[in-house]
Amino acid sequence: MPPVSAADPRELAKFQATAADWWDPGGPLAPLHRLNPVRIAFVRDAAIAGRAVSPGKPLRGLAVLDVGCGGGLLCEPLARLGARVTGIDLVPEALAVARRHAEAQGLAIDYRCESVDEAAARGERFDLVVASEVVEHVPDQAGFTVRLAELTAEAGVVCLSTLNRTPRSYVEAILAAEGLLGWLPRGTHDWRRFVRPSELAAWLRRAGLRVDRLAGIGWNARENRFELRRDVAVNYLMSARRG
Repeated sequence: MPPVSAADPRELAKFQATAADWWDPGGPLAPLHRLNPVRIAFVRDAAIAGRAVSPGKPLRGLAVLDVGCGGGLLCEPLARLGARVTGIDLVPEALAVARRHAEAQGLAIDYRCESVDEAAARGERFDLVVASEVVEHVPDQAGFTVRLAELTAEAGVVCLSTLNRTPRSYVEAILAAEGLLGWLPRGTHDWRRFVRPSELAAWLRRAGLRVDRLAGIGWNARENRFELRRDVAVNYLMSARRG
């Protein structure tokens, strides 16, 4: 198939502008810091389902690819869980931040400035492929999921997190999060690129994967944290398995 990673320069510019802020929990990427615990829990549980695990290092022995890794917010927790982690991104400034932070933490993470096309062309395969808050920024979303499937080893798992295209997500993710609350810089998202779970599941199935998990993410105001829920009207996570 033709390349799917001809990145939209406008989308890359958004992340270039915030590259220095990846590890600032109070900065423009603060929502990703708040989302990280539920994202990691979902990804961990999807990856270890049906596998024998090492206590304290449940991802030990697994090769993991984080697509659109940015500054490494997911890569580092996954490495601490025992995985051999590779992170790819198209924003060199974010990768420079990721490398410096991982080195300071004593973590060996392989960061590469490359596309999913380039990664797939090398023939590498991973036990776990993660694309978190990425597909809503990709022009060819169906083709992107095909590449994720190509990068997944037999019996491997793909995990995605993204935003549903609903009236409520427009209100909460665009009007509220980017406007009223200022949780994200204005223009971070284009609601028209949000993906319904039914669309994402169909693309994954066509790519040869079996969808096995779906969970929503909601804000628990009482405990001041995000949590997994059944409601997928705004943010959600999905996993799919090969074989």
